[in-house]
Amino acid sequence: MSLAETMRIHEPYPGLYAYYDGRILGKRLHSDKPNWLDDGAYSLGVASYAIVSGQEALVYDTHISFDHARAIRSHLSSLGVTSIRVVLSHWHTDHVAGNAGFIDCPILSNKLTRDTLIEKRKVLVAKDPPINPVVMPTETFEGETVLKVGDITVKLMQFDIHSADGTVLLLPHLGVLLAGDTLEDTVTYISEPEKTARHIVELERLAGLDFVRILPNHGDEQVIASGGYPPSLVTATRDYLARLLSRIEDPALADESLESFIAPELRSGSLTYFAPYEAVHSQNIAVLKGAPADE
Repeated sequence: MSLAETMRIHEPYPGLYAYYDGRILGKRLHSDKPNWLDDGAYSLGVASYAIVSGQEALVYDTHISFDHARAIRSHLSSLGVTSIRVVLSHWHTDHVAGNAGFIDCPILSNKLTRDTLIEKRKVLVAKDPPINPVVMPTETFEGETVLKVGDITVKLMQFDIHSADGTVLLLPHLGVLLAGDTLEDTVTYISEPEKTARHIVELERLAGLDFVRILPNHGDEQVIASGGYPPSLVTATRDYLARLLSRIEDPALADESLESFIAPELRSGSLTYFAPYEAVHSQNIAVLKGAPADE
């Protein structure tokens, strides 16, 4: 059985495809025991993307398994694509697990992503399930760069949000931001708690870009399929982090549900509530209080 059997393909914009999997109640792919694939990605819902113009495609993240990467390549082949490049949003498991499926393609990341993948290679190989081999980027950039995919211009920009090595893609012709894990619905996952104040500053910088819709890697499938989130997702993420920092010493914080904590954003519609994010919120509180963050 292919791990990608439940993957769904959407086309929120002409030539822009979302490969979405997960958020299926009671369904696990790998194991009943806690593991990154089921609990960190599949249960929350995960997407990677492809931009297609003519016979060229740019794949943004290689998904959660080799099977998913193979399914993405099969779909692109069915569209007549003969040339594929990959861009990695950052080094985390659920974004690089399918790299081996694109081993014959150029793989681009920012320099920090490549350096971190080299540093964390043994960590990734030891994961459950293991990522082995860890396929490295073949090209790097720093800060920002521009690519052409057929007739489409794609701007790559580095941001220190969620992970120090974040890369987002801006598609000027659509006004769409492919956000990786810099933004997430219901709430962002804090993986580098000591840098949360910097992440808030970087979210302000992200908000200054020119876009009208956001496609994150983790979010509501129907929102993604119908074109993505409004720019208010950026301010909602910023406000969530700022509120956590301001209340981290509040003894009542640990007893308050995520649903209550983000009530203003739920009322405004800038966030949607998905119950499995209660565990993410609890973990965010724990790491801000000093618990070790998952790598």
